[in-house]
Amino acid sequence: MTDDTPHRPRVGWIGTGRMGLAMARRLTDAGTDLAVWNRTAAKAAPLTAHGATLSPSPAELRDRDVVFTTVSTEQVLREVLLGEAGLLTGTDRGPGVLVDCSTVSPEASASLRAACAERGTAFLAAPVSGNAKAVAAGRLSLVASGPRETYERVAPLLRSLAGTVTYAGEGETARLVKIAHNLLLGIVTQALAETAVLAEKGGVPRHVYLGFLNDSVMGSPFTRYKTPALVNLDYTPTFTPVLLRKDFDLGLAAARGLDVPLPLTAATAQLIQAAVSSGRTEEDFAVLLDLQAAASGLALEPENVPVDDGLTDAPAAGHQI
Repeated sequence: MTDDTPHRPRVGWIGTGRMGLAMARRLTDAGTDLAVWNRTAAKAAPLTAHGATLSPSPAELRDRDVVFTTVSTEQVLREVLLGEAGLLTGTDRGPGVLVDCSTVSPEASASLRAACAERGTAFLAAPVSGNAKAVAAGRLSLVASGPRETYERVAPLLRSLAGTVTYAGEGETARLVKIAHNLLLGIVTQALAETAVLAEKGGVPRHVYLGFLNDSVMGSPFTRYKTPALVNLDYTPTFTPVLLRKDFDLGLAAARGLDVPLPLTAATAQLIQAAVSSGRTEEDFAVLLDLQAAASGLALEPENVPVDDGLTDAPAAGHQI
């Protein structure tokens, strides 16, 4: 008799920050055989309660069928792959597939793809959109690029991670999609800050304006799940101004290389830099609201109103003054 049981890949995970921890947990909760490594082991330890094992170094994950990486910068990604005890360091054979979910430049991605190819490891660029709460709610979005065969090989794992998975083609196309996405993320947040301050200075509470916006054709899942932070001034970080600045730098560099003018992006980049320069580096990038209010002579206070973020069943307060 033949065993028709489908192969269940052995998976490794590198990087368990806010996003990585939530994403890795979705795999463990789906029954995946998962080994994890994080520079600060305590941040990965909660996954052991969900069936994951801790790895002493990235190098120890080389025997895995698939390894995911989700880290903050290109420099960190290169270090965990090619630095001391890195996943690809000092070996002629790496894991079967490396899936990188970080936001890095197309050039850095191509360089790491080549390093993987030298070791017989297939490489998929797979950056994501969302925050840890969106991951838990099954609302993460993922865009992937690389060989179609590699994509199909890991697609079941990708669908365990994300509510929507988009294949963008060969090479590094997913990187440009994610960079363009994050430019819009910053521009929309600045637009929300400007219009909310305009409405409030004219006597309209933020929750009323944003509630109307979210229920209109201009609303989106993003404007809805950013509304609690803007209404109640809760800047618990999901994505910091420093990381957003990094992505705007990537976007402006890509635009120069492709000769594409980005005037709105350039203006927003200066406002993001102002947030960083003012010391608001460890809070959520929604602090753009505070900077806009200060420039408008408006002192903000939390409205302490329960509002729907689109991800939970929290009761809505309505949009009345």
